[in-house]
Amino acid sequence: MAIDSKGPKLTPSELTERLRQHPELQFRIEEYLDVVDNSNGDVAKADEAEHRLVELMRQMGQAALQSWAERKKIKVEAESDGRSDLARREKKGSTGTRRSGK
Repeated sequence: MAIDSKGPKLTPSELTERLRQHPELQFRIEEYLDVVDNSNGDVAKADEAEHRLVELMRQMGQAALQSWAERKKIKVEAESDGRSDLARREKKGSTGTRRSGK
């Protein structure tokens, strides 16, 4: 696998700071590196490493999308709170007028 000749976009300290803002992704990246380095010494074959790395990438993708969705929701809510032409919808407290038994 070839590495982009341009190199990393972020300095190590910038990357560290961004990962601090996304602890769920930092955890997944650490897990990924553990497999690459075979830190636990339990990956003997390339097939095992591939299976684990693919599963970790899937989990990292899920975590990233979840984080994105949560941040997007907060941003949209903040934007809509600032707009006077939008009214916040709340659940009706009443189901209607009760019928009299007449």
